Amino acid sequence: MHLRREFENPGPALKTVASRLSRGAYKRCERPSEPSVADSRGRVVRAVGKTQTFLSAAEVDELVALYEQGMTLAQLGERFGVYHRTVAAHLVRRSVPMRVRGLAEEHSSEAVRLYEGGMTLMEVGLHFGVSQGAVKRAVAAAGATIRPRGRRPLVTA
Repeated sequence: MHLRREFENPGPALKTVASRLSRGAYKRCERPSEPSVADSRGRVVRAVGKTQTFLSAAEVDELVALYEQGMTLAQLGERFGVYHRTVAAHLVRRSVPMRVRGLAEEHSSEAVRLYEGGMTLMEVGLHFGVSQGAVKRAVAAAGATIRPRGRRPLVTA
């Protein structure tokens, strides 16, 4: 195929491509019909250094059941060998209601009490197993004043 004949006024980039094509610099290759990698679960596609694992319908059913029993997205991702966002995508496709992230409502009053008692946002977060941002949102929503960073209240004895 002679690209130069197809275009009346080719630019430098097109001239380079046409020249390389005419010299045979570009080789045409066919993709294999079967994926090059497979494991016990089935086909695995390797592209751009990342391996993509396809879960069967039965595996997705198991994933949904385990999520509903309380496993986290990260735990499920590790168990099934997929990224945690892939787990979330499977759950969304199955219309599974996602658990609310952050501090549970029943812990909000306790978190406010601990924070106003002198603990930092980080310490309260570690106590409940959530991030300091989640604690900050819950404490602010409860109407408590957020101290400047690194400041603890003065404790008088």
